[in-house]
Amino acid sequence: MQPKTTFSTLSFSSLLLAEPLLKAISKLGFKLPTPVQQKSIPLALEYKDLLVSAETGSGKTVAFLLPTLHHLLTLPSKKIGTRALILAPTRELTQQIFKQCQQLIEFTDLKAGIITGGDDFRLQQNMLRRNTEIIIATPGRLLELMEQEIPNFSNLDVFILDEADRMLDMGFSEDVLTIAKSCNAQKQTLLFSATLTHFGVIKMADKLLKNHEIVALNTLHDGHRNIEQQIVVADDNDHKQKLLAWLLLNETYDKALVFTNSKIQADVLRGPLRAQKLRVGVLHGDMDQKDRNRMMELYRDGEVNIMIATDLAARGLDIKGINLVINFDVPRNGINYIHRIGRTGRVDELGLTIALVKSTEWNLMSGIERFLKQKFKHRTIKELQGKYKGPKKIKASGKAVGIKKKIESKKAVVEKVKIRHRDKKNIGKRREPTNSSPSSLQVKKDETIDS
Repeated sequence: MQPKTTFSTLSFSSLLLAEPLLKAISKLGFKLPTPVQQKSIPLALEYKDLLVSAETGSGKTVAFLLPTLHHLLTLPSKKIGTRALILAPTRELTQQIFKQCQQLIEFTDLKAGIITGGDDFRLQQNMLRRNTEIIIATPGRLLELMEQEIPNFSNLDVFILDEADRMLDMGFSEDVLTIAKSCNAQKQTLLFSATLTHFGVIKMADKLLKNHEIVALNTLHDGHRNIEQQIVVADDNDHKQKLLAWLLLNETYDKALVFTNSKIQADVLRGPLRAQKLRVGVLHGDMDQKDRNRMMELYRDGEVNIMIATDLAARGLDIKGINLVINFDVPRNGINYIHRIGRTGRVDELGLTIALVKSTEWNLMSGIERFLKQKFKHRTIKELQGKYKGPKKIKASGKAVGIKKKIESKKAVVEKVKIRHRDKKNIGKRREPTNSSPSSLQVKKDETIDS
């Protein structure tokens, strides 16, 4: 029996990196790539945009530096300007990245530079004018230099955001977007964050990444300890409506957000909830922009404190005070789930997310748990317990064991009609009446009467 292949069996040489980089790796004493390196580097080498969740100390710096340096070495360019730009939130982190970069480019002709506040402005201007290939910078100081029209990012190959969640918490969101707009539109973008549930990271990813791949090394618990995620099983949609009303009437929250997979379902839920004296609004793509803006204002001001929305409508939803998210419909994939729960538990706020799951959605929900590498807390509402308690048997993957129905294959009994040889010969021919036919008998009978 062959041993099972795992990520730990991969080596740096198997990643097919440029020889000068492998030489530097050997000198640094790196043995095997870390999980984030093993998952990210092959995708980045294919020049794909990436959204990566990896905590500090996981080897993420090498994970984005190696494929970037490999690209610069194997695809040299005669165009002027910076080819790789790395943004980090603090001076300390830029220094760490710069040091790691210097070690990896030791056996190459590549040049790296660092731009942070507190250092000599003119020296940084001169460094940019020399078209240094790799720039590692904090957003604030880089924008100051951009105001002098010095950096040339029109030929940028790779744009990297490290510790994006921290950078956005520090208020660099607009700065990052301004810098990104000045860069080559065909660039590769790599976004690294400690968590995928940070609202700002989700919003940033929507704006900067194109057809990106996701590498999730952290569980949601690791990345966002202030979000409690629950599952409540339900019999059907009618049962779900009762559970939803109960939760909205009994949970404590400032603002609640209810997600559905369709516009029709969002509209259906509004009436019953308003009948419970709840202040409910709806947001979906079929609404006029004026109505959507008005609904957003009502929700932001608290006149409406419960919003029922579809994924598309909620993508740009930036409202403070959302501390309850309910998935009336289980989202179609893990990415949509991340987008949904990222609306709560922001910064130091506590958040609660509840998914209402019926039998046909069980496998979908277990797939999301597996994707996020986390098990959600199961909860029962005593006042509204249903018949469905979850699958009787569960696979190791968490999915329900399917019931194989025994189908008796009944052969259709076809009554065979014997066809005589003489009938075959007469097919298609007009049959002449015989002496024994009713018409001939009738003629004979009539003749007898007449006589």
